[in-house]
Amino acid sequence: MRSAKVSQLQFETSKSGRMKTFILSWTAALIAIAAVLATVAVLQYRWADQASNAEEMRIGSELESLTMKWQADLYNEFSAICIAMQVGPDSGARDNWSDYLDRYVEWNYALPHQSMPYVYRNPDLVGEIYLWETSRAGKPRIFLLNVDKKRIESSSIPPELADLLPGLEANSSNMTRAMSAWTASEPSLNEADRSNARPAGLSEGRNAISGWQFDVRVPALVHPIFHHGSGKSVNADSPVDWMIITLDINVLSKQVLPKLASRYFGGLDGLDYKVGVIATGSKPRTLYSSDPGFGTQDLNAVDSAMNIFRLQPAATGTDAAKAPGSVHSLRRAAWHSFSGTEWFPVIENGPKRELWFLEVEHRVNRLQDVVNGVRAKKLTMSALMLLSLAANFAVLTVAALRAQKFARLQMEFVASVSHELRTPLAAIFSAGENMHDGVVTEESGVSSYGSLIMKQSRQLMKHVDRILLFATIRSGMSRYNARPIDVVETLSRVREDTAPLIREQHFFVDEEVESNLPPVMGDPFALRGCLENLITNAVKYGGSDRRIRITTSLLRSASGAETVAIAVQDHGIGIKASDLNSIFEPFYRGQEARDAQIHGTGLGLSLAKHLADSVGGSLSVASRLGAGSTFTLHLQVAKDESQGPSTATSRSSEGEVK
Repeated sequence: MRSAKVSQLQFETSKSGRMKTFILSWTAALIAIAAVLATVAVLQYRWADQASNAEEMRIGSELESLTMKWQADLYNEFSAICIAMQVGPDSGARDNWSDYLDRYVEWNYALPHQSMPYVYRNPDLVGEIYLWETSRAGKPRIFLLNVDKKRIESSSIPPELADLLPGLEANSSNMTRAMSAWTASEPSLNEADRSNARPAGLSEGRNAISGWQFDVRVPALVHPIFHHGSGKSVNADSPVDWMIITLDINVLSKQVLPKLASRYFGGLDGLDYKVGVIATGSKPRTLYSSDPGFGTQDLNAVDSAMNIFRLQPAATGTDAAKAPGSVHSLRRAAWHSFSGTEWFPVIENGPKRELWFLEVEHRVNRLQDVVNGVRAKKLTMSALMLLSLAANFAVLTVAALRAQKFARLQMEFVASVSHELRTPLAAIFSAGENMHDGVVTEESGVSSYGSLIMKQSRQLMKHVDRILLFATIRSGMSRYNARPIDVVETLSRVREDTAPLIREQHFFVDEEVESNLPPVMGDPFALRGCLENLITNAVKYGGSDRRIRITTSLLRSASGAETVAIAVQDHGIGIKASDLNSIFEPFYRGQEARDAQIHGTGLGLSLAKHLADSVGGSLSVASRLGAGSTFTLHLQVAKDESQGPSTATSRSSEGEVK
């Protein structure tokens, strides 16, 4: 016995050490897993953000490409007129007024396949062409190139040029000044301000398109020229005259802009985008709108807004002109508002500057919503991947914990079985050894030793049977034959089988069994095995109060189904509430049982639960720590048997009816 206690103590000490090692190792593993998941989460978020940024830049680049091509074609419409008038690098020093008239007439009436096969023509866009003569002494004169009559006519100042001409006259003293006529004309700007306002790369007397400037209010194309017909020699300091080509705003709004919108923003079923060209200033106006009302909203409310005629911040002082001027250096979301490439410097002929904006918005979904949808999709995919990874980690962790727990329970089972088997084997061996050595000589002594051997052998056989039953259950080879069973008869046989154990442990059994209970469905072997396990369990954990109570009752549910309940109650150590969900698991033994050094394999209740389920019944438990436990077996009444009247029979004995 002392050796068994020492072995048990060594086992408990070893188990405590293994548990500490297990806790430490799993704590470290969980910390490592959490760190991995956090790292993966950060990387997934960065990947999703970068992917959505790349998608945004792709969408933005495509839209910008379309808008820039649209702008280039709009400038082609204007530049075709400028090219037709052929103001050369000498700024017209070798031309007279009639030369410009001839060019205009030829360009206006020529057919593409005749004298000008490679020249693009859009004469309808031209309103009128004026020559503003400011180089002569005295009052400036204005002439009209009459293409219909093919002559140059003196003209009065048109109302639409009333604000433009004074500014041109003020900048006609020399070519250098005339080339900067596009800068602000307020008196507060001195020459230094005008020089600082010049676009990058514009040298004195030259710009990207040979001196053509644009007035957005008229609108008109303007170029300073030297008048050869004046008869005077000219140089860089000579005064200049001006060519002014007005544009027909109706043709621009109803022909040119719709054609460009359809070319770059159209699809198979019409325009894929809403397109608008808006002029801002003291009197905002809509030059073109593909949809009624589009273009009147805030510029930030559309997918993309481009300042068509780029103005330098120093010249305009407006926020809109501060957008980047190159589509190749755009940062995230910069494509929503930007300025196009500058071809024509814009003449400012008043204190309130006017800007032209191209506004574009996708007809179905705003592109920002598309970008946000892509970002949400990427983040959702990342979150799902992370959750999947976390779930896999969780499953692996739970599986490992269950495997560790099962391994620990198996070790405890092996230790418990070894003890349970060793005790009867040791008694049998000692009895046999004494009989072999002649210690027992009298017949009564032999009989006593024979009873001892039989008793211990029976106990050993029960342990072996229980282990074999568990192995059969685990292998799935157990088979049961359900049939109607008499409850009273079954309880009587169970009482007989457990009577030796009850007498040996000095327990008293109180029974209250209804004599006329209806038959129940089940397997006789399984039912007896379940009840024997419950009674054995009550004896083992009954404590100092050695009373066991067995009761039966017939229950009827609200639906009319009938069940027979068989309750086995003890008054022993009880079970903690936290252990109630685990007591039917194989090898499980509560801490109170281990502390009380109650030997067992942890298989009794597990086998009882399986046997109860196998006969179509159920097993429930009610317990309170220190006050005992009640296990109740619920069995279905056989349907082909009628229920008779019930009377109660009381028994109270050490396994016998009284």
